[in-house]
Order: sequence, then structure tokens, then C-alpha cells
Amino acid sequence: MEAILNGIKFQVEIERKNNKNVYFRFKDGILYVTCNRFVTERDLSKMIEKNEMPLYKMYTKVAKKEEKEQVFTYLGKPTVKVFDETVKKPYYEDGFIYAKNEAAFDKWYKKECERVFSIRINDWLPYFDNIPDFGMKVRCMTSRWGVNNVTKRIITLNTELLKKDIALIDYVIVHELCHFYEANHSKRFWDQVGKRFPMYKEARKALRS
Repeated sequence: MEAILNGIKFQVEIERKNNKNVYFRFKDGILYVTCNRFVTERDLSKMIEKNEMPLYKMYTKVAKKEEKEQVFTYLGKPTVKVFDETVKKPYYEDGFIYAKNEAAFDKWYKKECERVFSIRINDWLPYFDNIPDFGMKVRCMTSRWGVNNVTKRIITLNTELLKKDIALIDYVIVHELCHFYEANHSKRFWDQVGKRFPMYKEARKALRS
């Protein structure tokens, strides 16, 4: 079934249930209708025609939200997610991330965090002496960019860091590695950070903004 809203043709997907009311929603440019099994397509066409402008306004609101959700920042650069069912393996190219769907993108994103953060850690390790062997984890955190569990020797980095410039990722890594020398945030700790990352104050300010 199709419908015309403000001159634009929409595909209509109907799901019939035992509910009394008729519900409309938009997703990916498709109008989804949930209705009672006794409601005919003719009935729905009349409802859609009668509510043409409210439904069109609903569509534009959802479309703007979906468009905003498709744009995010990758290593400090605006990047657009493109979902294509033919894409077998997600990849980045010229400001676009191509993936089969949101689930495939999420899986790629976590692996990319692990890949990028591991590279940056290995690049910084030569600047540190007597660092114990440690593991790295990535997860989404709401209040910290990184955590160093000195006892368990595990550094956890926030997946949100992948959206930041490499310089900011480097600062967080240096910060956490320095905790192997000083477990607190004393002057001696910041001296260790400053010796390796002199612009740490600017980086801290950027991460707060």
C-alpha cells in the first residue's frame, strides 16, 4: 500500500493486531500502521487523507531526528553512517561509515576503539620505563574518559573517546599510564603527565567542553 503526503509518495506497511485504535509511525521513510484486523486498506486511506498534514509533520520531525542520529564524530571529524544491506563488512571511506545495519555498525565501532586505542598505547609505551604488563578494555562510561586499575593492571578507556581528536585520545592514554607511577592526582602525578604531554591542561579543558 502507498500514500501521498504533501505531494510525497510513501510506502505503507500494515500490521494487524487486536488493538482498538489505529497507530501511525515513521521509520526510514516508511509509514507503519498498526490497526485492528477489521480495518480495511480503504479505511486506512481515508484516515491518512484526513490526517495528511499532521502525518507529514510527524514524518519531517522523525526524518530530522534520524538524519541527526546518522551523523557523528569519528576521530574529531564529522562522519555519516550509511546503512546498506549489501555491505558485508563495515568500513570507513571519505567521511562515511558503511555498514549493513546499526548492529553491524555497533560491532565495528567497538572493534575500532580497540584497534585505535591499542595503536596509540603502543606508540606511547616507549616514553615510559618500568611499566608492568597490563590489559586494556573499552566500554562506554558516563563520567570518566579512562580508568587505571593499578592493582589488576587493567586500563579501561571510554568508547566515546573514538569521537575525539587523536591528541585527546593520546592525553587520556598518557594520563592513565602515568597512574602506574602515581596512583593519585598529586603534583608528582601531574609532573609525570606534563613531562610527556606538556599541553595536558589544554587537553583537559577540551575534554570538558
